[in-house]
Amino acid sequence: MYNGKKIVVVMPAYNAERTLEITYNEIPHHWVDDIVLVDDNSSDNTLQMAEQLGIKHILKHNKNLGYGGNQKTCYRKALELNADIIIMVHPDYQYTPKLIPAMVSIIESGLYPVVFGSRILSNGALKGGMPLVKYVLNRILTFIQNLLMGQKLSEYHTGYRAYSREVLEQINLTKGSDNFVFDNEMIALIFSKGHEIAEVTCPTRYFTDASSIGFKEGIIYSFGVLNVSIRYFLHQNGLMKWKLLKEPSSS
Repeated sequence: MYNGKKIVVVMPAYNAERTLEITYNEIPHHWVDDIVLVDDNSSDNTLQMAEQLGIKHILKHNKNLGYGGNQKTCYRKALELNADIIIMVHPDYQYTPKLIPAMVSIIESGLYPVVFGSRILSNGALKGGMPLVKYVLNRILTFIQNLLMGQKLSEYHTGYRAYSREVLEQINLTKGSDNFVFDNEMIALIFSKGHEIAEVTCPTRYFTDASSIGFKEGIIYSFGVLNVSIRYFLHQNGLMKWKLLKEPSSS
């Protein structure tokens, strides 16, 4: 517990055998009450590694449900464990778990209900080896999304996120996509509820074993996130109704 708040780390895992241990060991465990790992039907020994590390809450999908589908299982389990603050940490060691105390403190203090670890602030992405093409695409997409969503985030595409329980309870997780665009749908849902998102500078690492989507998937993702932002803009301005945002949400 941190000031009476239960802290749960969730790890959406897919073929993370080589990086899970180093990620797990860098978690500040004295800050964390529970860790949940969801294995999305990996083809390697991710599950066995999680068991070897002694992770208490391990769930396995019998078929690959995708990045969004994995997160849905993570968040449902965290809420079931009565988490007050939930932090998503990718087990591929691209983002450092050492920022967990800072992210938790921001939410626990009541300053913001959501915190993102940004790779763009202080040039963390380029310093960490993000390919220039991906960096430029990230900046272009973020610029367009900020215009459409009326926000000023430094990036919409980080996978390092912390949420208060109240935020996740207001969102109907089942309505979101099961693929990578789920992250941006979450942002649309958060803003539609009137919540603000804080950002902290996050160093990042790009290396062979760090997960990254390919060029084709990146193009599909880019069109997907633009679609999310355009739908949000139209919905918020009364020009169309978007089913994702239309009905009252519940977890």
